[in-house]
Amino acid sequence: FPMLLWVFGAVAALCLLTFRSFAATLCILLPLGLASLLAYALMAWLEIGLKVGTLPVVALGVGIGVDYGIYIYSRFTALRRPGRSLRETYEDALAITGNGVLFTGITLGLAVSTWIFSSLKFQADMGILLVFLFVMNMIGAIVLLPALAHFLVGEPKPEPAPVPGR
Repeated sequence: FPMLLWVFGAVAALCLLTFRSFAATLCILLPLGLASLLAYALMAWLEIGLKVGTLPVVALGVGIGVDYGIYIYSRFTALRRPGRSLRETYEDALAITGNGVLFTGITLGLAVSTWIFSSLKFQADMGILLVFLFVMNMIGAIVLLPALAHFLVGEPKPEPAPVPGR
């Protein structure tokens, strides 16, 4: 777990530097954290032990998965302005970047899914975990991130009306 904390710390620091917002950072990190937690649950369910070889897999999933959230949130912030609802903004953001995120997640998942059929148990286990992480991070960015933004970011504040005579 300490290595994963370092990974999440680095991702959080970079998201804070990029977006200059704790809410944005949480919108990106919480889906990653949920996917990582579910990956550990999957490891326990499939009896894949925490070994030197398996520990970096979740960190790799975070490293790949953070891209999905950054793509969607970046487009969201570029499209966000007063007078537009969060729903409209996210529909447009997903129309622009959603297909790319979906295509990337599915492509990575399909490519790594071939490992599942390996006769090497370690490689098969890593295939299962990576497919799970790629797909869960993709779903988290597309579904959970907008819901989190609704609660953490909220609707844009209207611009103040111009004062006559100034």
